Amino acid sequence: MIYWQLFLAFFIPGILGYGGGPASIPLVENEVVQNYEWMDVQEFSEVLALGNSLPGPIATKMAGYIGYEVAGVPGALVAVFATVAPSLILMIMLLGLLFKYKDSPKVKRMTMYVRPVIAVLLGVMAWSFFKESFEGIGWLQTAILIVAGYVLMERVKVHPAFVIAGALAYGGFFL
Repeated sequence: MIYWQLFLAFFIPGILGYGGGPASIPLVENEVVQNYEWMDVQEFSEVLALGNSLPGPIATKMAGYIGYEVAGVPGALVAVFATVAPSLILMIMLLGLLFKYKDSPKVKRMTMYVRPVIAVLLGVMAWSFFKESFEGIGWLQTAILIVAGYVLMERVKVHPAFVIAGALAYGGFFL
């Protein structure tokens, strides 16, 4: 039963998450945190941060980690397969159609209308992470991490993976 739940938890966001990993992250969060309660918001945000620091598609990295945490190696395999299966099936079935209409103005307009929705979903998720951090560690620690992250990434141009690792180390030592 757990493998079927893992499959559904990652297959459904894969179908509904138009635009790839970033678009499906809020959907995966809903399944993992709200629906099945395998993690809380804090744990999910840590998995997301870790997944963002590694190269490659975010959705598959998160699926592999969460699947492994829930049901070991078979769970990781099921979750990763469920994440890529919608795209795989769709690409096989609709490859010719995609090539035929890839430059269509209607398709381009649809993409233009979907992007703001994705931005709002990511904003809501970021607000949720901020609120959880604020409630968990307080406003001072949250402010320190936000300011340090901004300065390091935007002003000093440090790679986000190093900023995330530094934030994890800061949390490990001081919190």
